[in-house]
Amino acid sequence: MQAPKKASVPAQPDADEPADAGATGASPPRTVEELRALTVSLGRGDALISMGGKAHSVLARLVERPEEVAVRTITELADSLGVNASTLTRLATRLGYAGFVEFQTVFRDGLASRHRHFYSEQAGRLVAHASERSQSEGPGQRPEIDTMVQIARDSIANTEGFLAQLSADELQQAARLLANAPRVRVHGLRQFSALASFLAYGLAMVRGDVALLDPHGLGAAEGLAQLQPGDLVVVTSVEPYTRSIAETAEAAAKAGMVVIAITDHRASPLAAFAKHSFFVPHGSTFFSNSMGAYVIFCEGLLNLVATGLGKKALEALERRERFIADLGIE
Repeated sequence: MQAPKKASVPAQPDADEPADAGATGASPPRTVEELRALTVSLGRGDALISMGGKAHSVLARLVERPEEVAVRTITELADSLGVNASTLTRLATRLGYAGFVEFQTVFRDGLASRHRHFYSEQAGRLVAHASERSQSEGPGQRPEIDTMVQIARDSIANTEGFLAQLSADELQQAARLLANAPRVRVHGLRQFSALASFLAYGLAMVRGDVALLDPHGLGAAEGLAQLQPGDLVVVTSVEPYTRSIAETAEAAAKAGMVVIAITDHRASPLAAFAKHSFFVPHGSTFFSNSMGAYVIFCEGLLNLVATGLGKKALEALERRERFIADLGIE
C-alpha cells in the first residue's frame, strides 16, 4: 500500500527577500510626494511592500534631492550616493517601475510641474501668509511693517545659508580668476539679468574688458564667439532655471573658457559645467526668487576682487573719477 501523497504547498518567498510592488499588485508611486510618503511607510513597517535597510536608505536620500535625481545620469547619482548603478536599477524595479528611466521620470515630471507653477505658487503662499497675519494681528499693528520685517528675515536666513557652505579656497580662486582673466563676460536672463548687470558693472569699476555676454540681444552665440580659451564666463540662474543659461555654460566650457556659476543648488544644471560654483538660497515669502542674498554675495565677491587687484583697482577707480569730473557728471 502506497503512502498517501502530501498535498503540494505553493512555494513561499524567501523571508529575507523583500516583496516588491509587482508581487503585491500595487502600482508604483507617480509623484515625488507619493515616493516620500512611501519612504516614511517603509520606515514604519506598514507599507504594502518591504525593502532592505540599504535600499530604504538610498530611497530616502533620493527623495530629499529631487532636482538632482531629475537632471543627473544614473552613473552620476550612484557615484554621489556611493553605490553601484545596478543598485538604483534594482531599487526602481523593486518599487514597481519598468526600470530606472521610468523611476527618474517621476522626478522630471515633478520638476517640470514646479517650474510651470513656480510664480503662482509663490504668490499663493504670500496671500496665505497675509491672510493668516491679518487674523492674528492685534489693535494698532500694521501689516506694512510686518511685510518688510518678514522679507528682511528671509534674506538674512538665505545669507546665513550661503555663508554656512562657503569655501575660502574656492572664493580665493574665483576672485583671482575674476581679477586676472583676459576677458570676463557675465550672463543672466529674466530676473537674474539684473544681478548680471550689477556684477558686470561692479567688476568693470576695478578692471578692464568686462561686459555682459549679450548686451545687445544678439544672442549668446555672438558673445561667445568674441571670446577665447582662458576667458571667463560667469553664469547665474536659479530654479526655475533658464535652460539657455545652462546651455551657454556648457558651450563655454567645451570651448575652453572658464565658467563660474552663481546658482542655488548642487543639482543646478549650471554647476555641471562650472570650475567654481557658489550656492545661494532664495527661499522667501516674496512672490518670486529672493535677490537679497545674491546681491550680498556679489558685493563680497567684488570686494575680494578689488582687494586682490590692490593698486590696480585703485588706479581704475581714480581713472573713472577723472572722466566723471571731466564730463561734469553729478
